[in-house]
Amino acid sequence: MGRTQIIACLIVGLWASGIVGCTKERPITVGSKNFTEQVILGEIVAQHLEHRLGRHVDRKLDLGGTMLAHQALINGDIDLYPEYTGTALATVLKLPPTHDPVAALALVRAEYQARFNVEWMDSLGFNNTFAMVIRGDDARKNKIAILSEAARYAPGWNLGVGYEFQQRSDGLAGLQKTYNLPLLGSPTTMDLGLLYRALEQRQVSMVVGNATDGQLSVLDVLVLQDDQHYFPPYDCVLAVRSAMLKDNPPLRMALTELAGLFTDLTMSKLNYQVDGEHRPVRQVAEQFLRDTGLHR
Repeated sequence: MGRTQIIACLIVGLWASGIVGCTKERPITVGSKNFTEQVILGEIVAQHLEHRLGRHVDRKLDLGGTMLAHQALINGDIDLYPEYTGTALATVLKLPPTHDPVAALALVRAEYQARFNVEWMDSLGFNNTFAMVIRGDDARKNKIAILSEAARYAPGWNLGVGYEFQQRSDGLAGLQKTYNLPLLGSPTTMDLGLLYRALEQRQVSMVVGNATDGQLSVLDVLVLQDDQHYFPPYDCVLAVRSAMLKDNPPLRMALTELAGLFTDLTMSKLNYQVDGEHRPVRQVAEQFLRDTGLHR
């Protein structure tokens, strides 16, 4: 073997071992739970990171429920995903709800770091808490804007709820203890996707939705203010493996740009674009990043 061939073999061997040449970076993997809002957020984060870091980002969106996404994060199958403070406290950490949003985030942040070596970034800016919703014409006619006023509405309410609301620790029993809404019979349970149709068709007069439901951005309805602060905060925050942040300093900078970028209404409109207008998630994410000025 000649000298040139020997040198070539050495270089190939060194490259293969990662000592010289371009070493392959471990890809960043963005995950999400299995509903529209989460998939949209996951795609927005992935596109933003690709744009800022100049590298491909793997996607594991639509993973499943809270514990499936959480376990994927802990196992290192994903590096980050959007989570909600109230959900983290109740479902993952098994702690009592905290009604102060600042205290809730501080507690979640400390517990996740200590238990899982996971860092919570700053809030994305919206709170996907429960929403008590009535028709706009009823709100205007009866001058009702807050839940305490709804509690004094003598004719009473036909309440429509999702299947879990009556069993949740932050659900119907606590709501009634706080407000004692005059309900006409037992609540009508139904699939979450049918709540607003039932409200429009006057099958019910009040529904329990979520603050970022897509229909809230297009229907003539009113979300009643939770003036007694019964519902805990569900601020949406990116939960990120600390090891990935440590190994990739630009990652933290890129994720920080997304903090505070969303409002409840912004998220509601994004959800409606996918669920109501049937636009592709990738297209909705691209447009959002352009509209916010992050991508040109």
